[in-house]
Amino acid sequence: MSAPDPSLLSLNTATIKKQWTLAQAIDGCARHGIRGIAPWRDKLAEMGLKEAARAIKANGLTVTGLCRGGFFTAPDFLDDNLRAIEEAHELGAQCLVLVVGGLLPGSKDLKLSREKILEGISRILPYARKAGIPLAIEPLHPMQAAERACINTLEQALDVCEALGDGIGVAVDVYHVWWDPKLEQQIKRAGRKRILAHHICDWLVPTRDLLNDRGMMGDGIIDLARIRGWIEDAGYTGFQEVEIFSELDWWQRDPDEVLRTCKERVAECARGR
Repeated sequence: MSAPDPSLLSLNTATIKKQWTLAQAIDGCARHGIRGIAPWRDKLAEMGLKEAARAIKANGLTVTGLCRGGFFTAPDFLDDNLRAIEEAHELGAQCLVLVVGGLLPGSKDLKLSREKILEGISRILPYARKAGIPLAIEPLHPMQAAERACINTLEQALDVCEALGDGIGVAVDVYHVWWDPKLEQQIKRAGRKRILAHHICDWLVPTRDLLNDRGMMGDGIIDLARIRGWIEDAGYTGFQEVEIFSELDWWQRDPDEVLRTCKERVAECARGR
C-alpha cells in the first residue's frame, strides 16, 4: 500500500458541525496536524469573515474549499453567490463549491431547470474569474435531484464546464458519484484542469438516513482506493477532504476522536491498497 500523505488531509467542517464552532475546528486541525480546512458559510458568519481568515492564516491552514454557493433555481441566487465569491476570496479558498439547486419552484421540468442552472453559473462566473476563485460544481446523487441539485453525474457537470470555459471545474464527492458506470471515464475527461476538489467518506449498508448517515472511510462499500487512483491518474494530487454528515454516529462523538479517526482512516483511500 502506498502511504497517504497526511499533509494532504483536509477537514470539511460539516464533519464536526454539531460539536464545534469554526474557531474550534481551526484549532482542532492545528492540534491534530491536519493542514486543510473547508468551512461552511453559516459557521463562517458566526465567527466573522475577517477573524476566520486571520485564524486560518495564523495556523497555516489551506482552505480547500468554501461550502457553498449555488441554488441557481432560486429567485434570489445572484446576491448570495456574489457574497460567497467575496468570502472565498478573503479566505484564499482553492475553490467555491457549488450545489447547483433542484427543480425550479413549482416545476417538474428537469431540462428547463438545468438550463437555468447553466444560465445562473454563467452570470456569476465573470465575478469569480475576477476574484481568482475557481467554481467547483459538485454533482449530487440522483436522490437529491429534486430539491438540492439536478446535476447528478460528473458527465453533466463537465458538460457545463465545457460550455462555460475557464474558471470552472468539479468537486468529486465519492458519496455522490461512486455508483456511476462512467465515473472512471469522466474523471479522466476532467483531468487536472477540471478536478478542483476530492471529497471522501463512505456509503453505509444499510443507510439509515440518505442525507445524514454517511460513513467514515472504511466503514462502507465505496472503493475509495480505486477512485483515488483514477483521480491521481487524471493529474490531481491535492487534498482529500473528509466530509461526513452523520446524525446518528460521528456527530455524537468527541470531535477530537473524529479527527483522530479521519487521520487513521485516510489510509483506506491510498491507491494500491
